[in-house]
Amino acid sequence: VLLPALLLAAGALGKPTARQERARPGAQHEDRTGFQYDHEAFLGKEEARSFDQLSPEESRERLGKIVDRIDDNKDGYLTTEELKTWIKRVQKRYIYENMAKVWKDYDLNKDNKIAWEEYKQATYGYYL
Repeated sequence: VLLPALLLAAGALGKPTARQERARPGAQHEDRTGFQYDHEAFLGKEEARSFDQLSPEESRERLGKIVDRIDDNKDGYLTTEELKTWIKRVQKRYIYENMAKVWKDYDLNKDNKIAWEEYKQATYGYYL
C-alpha cells in the first residue's frame, strides 16, 4: 500500500543536480532556462499557471500579497530562511496534491487502499 507513496516521495525529494549547479555562488543565472523552474518553486505549479494569465499589474499586486505571507516576522524584509520555509511549504503542498491525484489512478476498486494487484495493473497493465 505504501509502495506508490514511497516511490513518489523518493522521486520528489531527490536532490536535483543540474538545478544545484545554478545555485552556486557566482554562477550565472539563465532566466531563459531557469525562469519556469523558479516560478513554479516559488508559487507552486498551479499558482504559477494562474500568474501566467495575469497582467503585469495584477501579477505585481498578487506577488506583493504572497511576499507579505512569506514575511513571518512582519519586519518588511524577507530573509533566506523565510524564503526557504516558503519554498519547502509550496513543494510539500505539491507533493500531497500530486499524491492525491495519483492515488485515484492506482486505487482501481476505490476502497481507499492500493493492493499489489491494483498497483501492477495501474503501472504495467498494458504490458500484462
